[in-house]
Amino acid sequence: QVQLVESGGGLVQPGGSLRLSCAASGRISGNVGMDWYRQAPGKQERRLVAGITRGGNPNYVASVKGRFTISRDNAKNIVYLQMNSLKPEDTGVYYCYTFQNQDYWGQGTQVTVSS
Repeated sequence: QVQLVESGGGLVQPGGSLRLSCAASGRISGNVGMDWYRQAPGKQERRLVAGITRGGNPNYVASVKGRFTISRDNAKNIVYLQMNSLKPEDTGVYYCYTFQNQDYWGQGTQVTVSS
């Protein structure tokens, strides 16, 4: 079993910044790819925002490129999502995800961008 715990969400004004963290524990086999998903208000679907491969290569959806940065601390099994220049449309619950023989999701952390 793998456990994922997100933290760092909150309320921020447009243009502000937040850093999300996802701490992984349990049966982690080496470095695995990790992703951040967002579930927008009133939507059931979770959409990929950013991901980082086991080799450390990042990828982003177009709407967050240049504003968000994903990184990882392999020694601590933590993945970060630095979010800058936040916009109201970034609002949602952010989930950490990984696949290791099965899907693993964290419990989510709420990000609200509003003035």
